[in-house]
Amino acid sequence: MNGERFNVNNMRNDFSDLTPKQIVVELDKYIIGQHDAKRNVAIALRNRIRRMNVKGDIQKDIVPNNILLIGSTGVGKTEIARRLAKIANAPFTKVEASKFTEVGYVGRDVESMVRDLVEQSVHLVREKKNEEVKGKAAEAVDEAILDILIPPVKTAGFVRPSTSISIDFNPEQAPDDELNERTRDRFREKLKNGELEDRKVEINVKQSPPVGIGMIGNGMMDDASMAGIQDMISGMMPKKTKKRKVTIAEARKILMEEETSKLVDFDEVKEEALRLAENNGIIFIDEIDKIASKSGKGGGGPDVSREGVQRDLLPIVEGSAVNTKYGIINTDHVLFIAAGAFHVAKPSDLIPELQGRFPIRVELNSLTEDDFYRILKEPKNALTKQYQALFESEEVFLDFNDEAIREIAKLAFQINEEVENIGARRLHTVMSHLLNDFLFEVPDTIEANSKIMITQEMVQERLTSLVKNRDLSQYIL
Repeated sequence: MNGERFNVNNMRNDFSDLTPKQIVVELDKYIIGQHDAKRNVAIALRNRIRRMNVKGDIQKDIVPNNILLIGSTGVGKTEIARRLAKIANAPFTKVEASKFTEVGYVGRDVESMVRDLVEQSVHLVREKKNEEVKGKAAEAVDEAILDILIPPVKTAGFVRPSTSISIDFNPEQAPDDELNERTRDRFREKLKNGELEDRKVEINVKQSPPVGIGMIGNGMMDDASMAGIQDMISGMMPKKTKKRKVTIAEARKILMEEETSKLVDFDEVKEEALRLAENNGIIFIDEIDKIASKSGKGGGGPDVSREGVQRDLLPIVEGSAVNTKYGIINTDHVLFIAAGAFHVAKPSDLIPELQGRFPIRVELNSLTEDDFYRILKEPKNALTKQYQALFESEEVFLDFNDEAIREIAKLAFQINEEVENIGARRLHTVMSHLLNDFLFEVPDTIEANSKIMITQEMVQERLTSLVKNRDLSQYIL
């Protein structure tokens, strides 16, 4: 699989026609500023399409330029990586470097990040395949439910072979073929129109027995071995079914999963998922500065373990074969984006070999008061829009005038300056303090169709005390 040229036409994504400029435009819809970081990740994403279209053996030699994002918390490092994966419809996993331990210690091993990536890839491919067979599966489910409501004629002890539904049927009470078919057509129409969704039916539901394995012998098993043994034992266990009386709406959901799984070839899903993870996967390693040894310190203490994690991480980033429960994946073309604040340690404190595997370094800018203002107004998922949607769900209409938004941005920036700079995350705290009283009053005191206008004066009245009172402000998260 890995020796063959990867054909982009076999796995074309929505982003395949996006230029780097267009990728930046897509990122701009959710992330304010950080133009350099957006440019670099856009180039990295476009390079994947370029590599897939390269002819000849050189294709497999073109490796991605991994990126190191440097910046304090809350400036958009994680959001850039997450949005990039969504644009590419690519498997994405975020891990924290500080959670990993050197081989021989209790804790997560670095290969688990690759296994997490493959899990995400399997989920993506399965969702895509499920969508492709959705129509056919829905028809099969309707027929299965119809067989419960109006069994076919001259069928004693009817059992539909393609589903886990069983019913009893008395052939003496069976109508003739023509009447039965007309009745079935009438009920089929009712099912399609959703007229029978609240009616109760009895179905047999498959149950998978839970399998839990921890310690074997004198040590902990690794994730891949544990998952393999769990799957093996689950396969050997007899499949149990349980009768449940549910509404047709609930039965439809249960049977939809069953019918879909029959129409989708899981072996094909695994193969495609491994290819997708190998060629399009993105692993975001946060807090990489926490495993960097501080300058001027010799060996010993916790730094030994930190360097051990770096050395364990190195072969994964360089490119190696990792065993997962779905098969072996090579990480040569996985894009790694690492990030860290680097307040204490510096990028140069990472071991030289690991530094060399992150050739693109981008320093993200600290957010200004104007950035906060734009973050509250421009992104598709701006906090102001999120709160407006929450209030609208109760038929209450929330609005902010421009001066109020500027005041919120000013106060959030001021608190960051005086307490601790946590970037855009400060806006969540400020907005929560501003609007929690209103959220508590809806719908008891503030009734439906009410309008709430947030003004500059209201913001100052509710929030200025947080900035002035230093004893209180130290408790703001």
